Amino acid sequence: MLRHKDTMIIAVDHGYGNIKTANTVTHTGIAEYDSRPVFSGNILEYEGIWYRIGEQHKEFIPDKAADEDYFLLTLYAIARELHREHLTEANVHLACGLPLTWVRTQRETFRRYLTQKEELSFSCNDVNYHIRITGCSIFPQGYPAIINHLDEFRGINMLADIGNGTMNIMYINNKQPMENRCWTEKLGVNQCMIRAKNAVMDKFGVRIDDAIIEQVFRYGTADIGEEYLDCIRSIAEGYVSELFATLRKYDYDPDLMKLYVIGGGACLLRHFGTYDTARVEIIDDICATAKGYEQLALMLLRKEA
Repeated sequence: MLRHKDTMIIAVDHGYGNIKTANTVTHTGIAEYDSRPVFSGNILEYEGIWYRIGEQHKEFIPDKAADEDYFLLTLYAIARELHREHLTEANVHLACGLPLTWVRTQRETFRRYLTQKEELSFSCNDVNYHIRITGCSIFPQGYPAIINHLDEFRGINMLADIGNGTMNIMYINNKQPMENRCWTEKLGVNQCMIRAKNAVMDKFGVRIDDAIIEQVFRYGTADIGEEYLDCIRSIAEGYVSELFATLRKYDYDPDLMKLYVIGGGACLLRHFGTYDTARVEIIDDICATAKGYEQLALMLLRKEA
């Protein structure tokens, strides 16, 4: 969270797998209750309805403003950032993003969706919050994550932002993003998750929990039988091969450019990919995009002032 005069700039990276702020990560899931849930933790109360955040799984939808889920998840994300600063009231300027090739057509709709109410009161984990939304900046996903690395960018580079739902691809020429060379592919980590679950079911007749597969994706291993590990690893290796094949479809050539990889899918490349580590740079900070949103929003607000 950054401050501009009397306003708090809070970035929210609305991923299909995780909601990220500059300092927090929460699973993108939400379950509604008509009364207070029995167990505490990750509880949002808004307009008399209770929600547990991080529960269940948010399905992929191209239009993030299609339901109220991302609005409610945004309130929770704001509360987590304010809680870190021991604040319960604030003027808030939101800094958010959309996939590269969707931002032009969906920016204004998503901005109106996130700013649908100027004054908001809600509670989060038994703490009451009152905020005033003063504005919202919407940026293309991916590029903000590498603004602190731009000094490394010489000549032509490719950026791959591999999220849970999509992979965003962008060319960057001498530190400048090339708007006419941006693409969004529905080849996110969730595609690999579905394949791994189906493979385990087909081979062993067992329904495996998502959390186990996530652990294998994140760390390359898990405390499960070796035969299950081999099955999941095989799927992950095939998925990473498909990622590189998709990049080559857009003229990726490691001899001609460096590849920068960000997002939750970066760990899959690290553990299951075969590549030249001198030509592929993996940025591990899952909050890097949110941090970039905040910096860009601060620059815009200072310019407007």
